[in-house]
Amino acid sequence: MTEKPGIAEPCKCPQCGSGWNYKDGLRYTTSEGSVQRFLCRNCGFRFSDPNKSYMTYQAKEDRQICVILQDAKNLTTATETKIVAGEKGKTEQDVNGKLVEFGFHMQKENFAKTTIETFSFLLRKLQGSGANLLDPESVKDVLSKLEMSNNSKATIKGAYSCFLKYVGISWKPPKIHFQAKIPFIPAEQEIDALIAGSGRTTSALLQTLKETGMRIGEALRLKWTDINAESATIILNEPEKGSNPRIFRVSSKLIGMLQALPKKTDKAFGTSTVQNRLSMLQQQRKRLALKLGNPRLNRITFHTLRHWKGTMEYHKTHDIWHVKQLLGHKSVTSTEIYINVEQAIFNEDNQQFHVKAVSSVAEASKLLEVGFEYVMDMDGKKLLRKRK
Repeated sequence: MTEKPGIAEPCKCPQCGSGWNYKDGLRYTTSEGSVQRFLCRNCGFRFSDPNKSYMTYQAKEDRQICVILQDAKNLTTATETKIVAGEKGKTEQDVNGKLVEFGFHMQKENFAKTTIETFSFLLRKLQGSGANLLDPESVKDVLSKLEMSNNSKATIKGAYSCFLKYVGISWKPPKIHFQAKIPFIPAEQEIDALIAGSGRTTSALLQTLKETGMRIGEALRLKWTDINAESATIILNEPEKGSNPRIFRVSSKLIGMLQALPKKTDKAFGTSTVQNRLSMLQQQRKRLALKLGNPRLNRITFHTLRHWKGTMEYHKTHDIWHVKQLLGHKSVTSTEIYINVEQAIFNEDNQQFHVKAVSSVAEASKLLEVGFEYVMDMDGKKLLRKRK
């Protein structure tokens, strides 16, 4: 098959053989002139075009530049449009290349996989909304017009700040503050309705999150070897955010749902990303909310089940340290929100406590380890209490 004039044959990455590449600027040489460079989106390897047909393209590009320089004042509207489109296309190629490099940089810096996926998704969202990621003022303008909550904008601002730090560009970020909110806690019947009406994999994933309180990224990392059907336990050996490994006792129902999943990879939920799973959940909950006439189902996310589990466990045990260990929080401060949520939901005004008075640090430490909490000092002693 003959090659079309001015069009290079598809080049492949010499490192991994992938043909999925971005153009990444030009390399200038004394012997061959300008050589097109590429960035492999599969492995991140940068290489020069091994084909020779780029010279034809480059010559054509040079001729166009010469015409522009000779007759710049007589540019037609059509020509101006082509130039602007060409510049925009080159800018997008530069940004795309930087995004791929940024992803590999985050991998080298040992960022969590879910963080890399989330940052990439948010930056692509900005780009898709018309922002030039290499121009902070353009990003600020687009960010101000996006119809979303301030918390979502604050998350995007953080992702973009990290990207700018990598590319070496400084900016004065807009004043967007993250506002803590009381989490949405659905009724268990609503969660069960969503689980029952979803597809096989989504149902098993939601049931796993409901029974364990895992983060979605932790659940997607689960391997078949982490699931013990005989003892009905799941081991979490790859926790996120510096949490300790944990083991969960789960229901036979969940074990059955997991065993019904296809075993095509070593991971229980396959190789899907968080964004893939979130997109699937959004489709299924929208359909069910319409079918069941319950718009509250649209508010249930993967993380909602983590909040639900924390609230229910605290209601069952009234032991904030137990909930902290279950959820893998670094600090009990992150867990304390479930005390207020539980009290508001169950409205328990008449509560009874075990009360202890201690006079030494050793005594207080032992009581704190089993769920007692400090109340006040009185007569030289510290009073601690624990719900009955």
